[in-house]
Amino acid sequence: MDLELAGRIAWVSGASRGIGFAIAEALAAEGARLAIGARDVAGLARAAAALASRASAPPFAQPLDLAEAESVAAWAAACRAGLGPAEVLVVCSGGPPAGRHAELGDADWRRAAELLLHGPRALIETALPAMQAAGWGRILVVSSLAVRQPVDGLILSNSLRAAVQGYLRTLANELAPAGITVNGLAPGYTRTERLTELAARQATMRGVSEREIEAGWLAAIPAGRLGEPREIAAAAAFLAGEPAGYITGQLLTVDGGAVRSLL
Repeated sequence: MDLELAGRIAWVSGASRGIGFAIAEALAAEGARLAIGARDVAGLARAAAALASRASAPPFAQPLDLAEAESVAAWAAACRAGLGPAEVLVVCSGGPPAGRHAELGDADWRRAAELLLHGPRALIETALPAMQAAGWGRILVVSSLAVRQPVDGLILSNSLRAAVQGYLRTLANELAPAGITVNGLAPGYTRTERLTELAARQATMRGVSEREIEAGWLAAIPAGRLGEPREIAAAAAFLAGEPAGYITGQLLTVDGGAVRSLL
């Protein structure tokens, strides 16, 4: 299927590794021109080099911290000047710290809100004027299956990602007449560094081994395995493409069947 992304400008945050990098790679394979950002400067440089060898043009790379308003504004301005306004915006980030309610304080909640809600909202707002002027745009926020099925020990992520989806669902209705789609993508347990960190944290919380934690996850996934970043990226690329123009306001769950709800 031709996703008709050749020549389109795509901004991708959190692109230094894991799912964010895989999405950037998938968009590059479709011919999109990339602007990428991430907090990890060294990782971002490695990602840019890897993408340059596979894309039609080297990506524009600039450090970005979604939890810092000044960083978001500076990144958007640099991407606009260095490559052009976003036609496709993919917002991906690492998750906030794991922990139970009693272990987290005001600073944790505020930082998580900046990372998951306020940063993405500000980034979307910077991209919207050009999309509205063009009458075409794709906005995709990478979330988590925790929106549909909360994960024990992830109270920050469970709470704030649900708020983000409420924002996206409402925004989708407002922007649909302008030819702009707004969707969320909810990966399940996917083989990334973040998942390794989560396994270690949950193992400590429960007093068991990391191997036992992963075994529990696999037992709960009908597919019987972890997802791969490229599988999440394939769904993201489709939602970013022209053929997905009638899909908006949705949360697409890519989880091997782990979420058991009907909706």
